[in-house]
Amino acid sequence: MKTEKEKMLAGELYDPCDNELAQLRSNAHRLSKAYNATHDTETEQRKSIIDELLPLHAEGCYLEGPVCFDYGMFTKTGKNFYANFNLTVLDSAPVTIGDNVFFGPNCTLATPVHPLVAEERRMYADTEGKLHDQEYARPITIGNDCWIASNVVICGGVTIGDRVVIGAGSVVTRDIPSDSLAAGNPCRVIRPITEKDRVSH
Repeated sequence: MKTEKEKMLAGELYDPCDNELAQLRSNAHRLSKAYNATHDTETEQRKSIIDELLPLHAEGCYLEGPVCFDYGMFTKTGKNFYANFNLTVLDSAPVTIGDNVFFGPNCTLATPVHPLVAEERRMYADTEGKLHDQEYARPITIGNDCWIASNVVICGGVTIGDRVVIGAGSVVTRDIPSDSLAAGNPCRVIRPITEKDRVSH
């Protein structure tokens, strides 16, 4: 029989109140808080926290802080990943971020999905009176060389290609192909990014 963690990572309905998952979240929240208490000059302390919070990060990972990760261990970042202030990552499903990806401030990556039918979304009590609920999660994948501007929300199940720019304030609910400028709520492709967009010649 699958554990709730295995169900969660497989995209199946799972119970987020499960003890193992609650402990993993508590640890990630503790590490996020510890990181947020550091100053940007405390490089060694910050590196130590990131190594524990994001064990799947590549070299050059820099988070301005504050940050909040639900698990951290299910987020993989490529080389030279940068996030500005107030990054929130709800990584109930795997979050994969490519090389040379920049995030503006106040961005959220949200993999959890709650049932649409109200009765399926409600908390329920077990025989001991402990409350539970059910949800599921969908992965998020972001390619290489992307710029995610400020106040962007990326929803579960979305894949963003390489060399994509997501405009400020966008809510990304569907896949975005490579080499695109996309923006809006819901986020849509505005046009391709081409050589004409170069600002240096």
